[in-house]
Amino acid sequence: MNITLDRLLASRDARKAMQEKLLGMYSESTLVCLTVVMPGSVKRNDLSLTIARAATEALRHAFHAETEHFMERDLETGFEAYALVKVEEMEAKRRVCDIEDIHPLGRLFDLDVISRKTGSPISRSDVGRKGRTCLLCHQEARYCMRNKTHSQQELLNEIRRLVAQYA
Repeated sequence: MNITLDRLLASRDARKAMQEKLLGMYSESTLVCLTVVMPGSVKRNDLSLTIARAATEALRHAFHAETEHFMERDLETGFEAYALVKVEEMEAKRRVCDIEDIHPLGRLFDLDVISRKTGSPISRSDVGRKGRTCLLCHQEARYCMRNKTHSQQELLNEIRRLVAQYA
């Protein structure tokens, strides 16, 4: 199903509200939020679900003994998962950066640690990590996204290749 920009923006607002709710309910835990990198207007398909399964498995493994609550939401606007863990925020951020950097599909995972103080994601640079790189040219991903350096089809082809290689 094609997702309109309005629906995508509404889903981001709903995700933010869910983050605030969970932070309120689990006041002693660190919140890790998982979404899947999927360019284009179709956010839920076989590719995204394969990526989501790999990401949840990696997340559960990284925090297995310290997870207080884990919730998954398979939505038309994209897969989401929330882990509330008994790990200090910066340590949690280091762990999710490791997942993103080391896992064969990690570049397709968007793992955020939400700062209890600001309510915003902690950046990779806060734990001494470089920004995420582009799937295709390995420049900084933000640069390529902003400049639309690569077509959506090129990105989807690379995602298909990575998932096929993983499977």
